[in-house]
Amino acid sequence: MFWYVVVGSAAGGGARFLVGSFIQARTGGTFPFGTLLVNVAGSFLVGLFLRYSMESVAISADVRGLLTAGFCGGFTTFSTFSWETLRLVEDGNYARATAYVLASVGLSLAAAFAGIGLARVILSARERL
Repeated sequence: MFWYVVVGSAAGGGARFLVGSFIQARTGGTFPFGTLLVNVAGSFLVGLFLRYSMESVAISADVRGLLTAGFCGGFTTFSTFSWETLRLVEDGNYARATAYVLASVGLSLAAAFAGIGLARVILSARERL
């Protein structure tokens, strides 16, 4: 299990860098859209992976560890989110900091819920086959 998580974390960290940098370069400005998108996408994926793997034998415990603690843990960027929020506050951008916190938490919870919903749809479709 340890090595599955290590490999997943490396892949997730690399994906975080690529996706976050790509989005931020295209949106520019001082609002951390790249980190926001990564956190929301990671929340969606962890909801999808956990619900699906907990209710299906299609994903082993090792692969579940690779996908959740590994990939999603390496992909999501809560520590970066915290740092960027503090930087916005230190720079006096209170409205942006507030918007960032509310968007990150609200959208990430909604994305996790959507991931769980998608997993339920997939599981239901598999049962009908």
